[in-house]
Amino acid sequence: MKKVVKFGGSSLASAEQFQKVGEIIRADESRVYVVPSAPGKRFSDDTKVTDMLLHAYDLASQGKDVTEQLTAIKARYTEIIEGLHLENFSLDEDFAIIAEQLRTDPQKDYTASRGEYLNGKIMAAYLGIEFIDAQDVIFFNEEGNLNPYKTERVMSARLAEASRAVIPGFYGLGKDGNVKTFSRGGSDVTGSIVAQACKADIYENWTDVSGFLVADPRIVDDPISIRYITYRELRELSYMGASVLHEEAIFPVRHCGIPINIRNTNRPQDPGTWIVETTGQKPDYVVTGIAGKKGFCTILVTKAMMNSEVGFGRKVLQALEDNNISFEHMPSGIDTMTVIVHEDEFMNKEQQVISAIHRLAKPDSVEIECDYALVAVVGRGMRSASGTAAKLFSSLANAGVNVRMIDQGSSELNIIIGIKNDDFDKAIRAIYDGFVRNQPSK
Repeated sequence: MKKVVKFGGSSLASAEQFQKVGEIIRADESRVYVVPSAPGKRFSDDTKVTDMLLHAYDLASQGKDVTEQLTAIKARYTEIIEGLHLENFSLDEDFAIIAEQLRTDPQKDYTASRGEYLNGKIMAAYLGIEFIDAQDVIFFNEEGNLNPYKTERVMSARLAEASRAVIPGFYGLGKDGNVKTFSRGGSDVTGSIVAQACKADIYENWTDVSGFLVADPRIVDDPISIRYITYRELRELSYMGASVLHEEAIFPVRHCGIPINIRNTNRPQDPGTWIVETTGQKPDYVVTGIAGKKGFCTILVTKAMMNSEVGFGRKVLQALEDNNISFEHMPSGIDTMTVIVHEDEFMNKEQQVISAIHRLAKPDSVEIECDYALVAVVGRGMRSASGTAAKLFSSLANAGVNVRMIDQGSSELNIIIGIKNDDFDKAIRAIYDGFVRNQPSK
């Protein structure tokens, strides 16, 4: 058995949390590769170390002195080092290098990555195992995306030389030779890459919640946790805003069939949520998860006999592509086609897009409506359950939520609805009550 374990920022925010992590790792000898994040918040009003580093970068890029900021960041790490009683261990040299870099050539990605880098060095010293710098084993291409082939080749060879090691999350090496980071939360992706490279049996992702919740606890009171969720279900929910796991973290392990286990550092006895390729485990409820996002616009394109005009849809989408705008969904009728786009991408270019649609597709009319929210209802149990759509719409109707758009693929894995932004929270609660709170589990 071989496990890769990743710990989030809240799990490593203090020496006390570090000690919990150490106990978890030492309790299972199969936990051989450790991926740490940067220290997170110790309390609600605290500041994450990554945010402190980015603030230092902002000041340095303006030519300002950052001694005070680096002193505060160093104090966070010193507190952890002293609390762990790590004698003869110091980050003085590392902070001197960071200070010099910020003074002479401030780089955003490099600065942001130092939180994970420094925490990784502390973790390796605390566990007494090897430290592997992520920039030596994770590589990005010229477009700034992960180079999976080079990364897997180099990472696999390096891990074969290290029976146990710490690999900091969130960053790697860019094509230009500079440090490059993933998007925020990217340590999840690093853990997945390590799991793939070492052909792990399990990838454990330790955080501050006991698994993946059916709905956002900030909206729904005390939502239940999910025992099993498939990669496809998770992908749908992560993309729609569910934030326990970075949405790109499933790709490296998916084709290898490596399960991901979401666990709670503060409650290691809880089984958490298993994220798997497939499972014979019956879901507790028809719906696995409910998630959504605000801030969308709809572009309604109308043209008589549209359905018989070859290439009409392509022409409409060409107008978006020419303006560098991606689309989310595209429900259509006989004479109508609706394209849903992100409001923040679209609003500054709306007139250019409308003009392009008229020029390319020659529609009868184009109408725009904004302040939309999208809610995804996801669950493999929906395939075999009759009346799912009826229950969904009756739950929303009873709550006074008007559904403006419906989109469902033939996979029957999810139903996406469009509603007004103001109805977002109400809709989430209504769906949860209809499918979970007021329904007995199977």
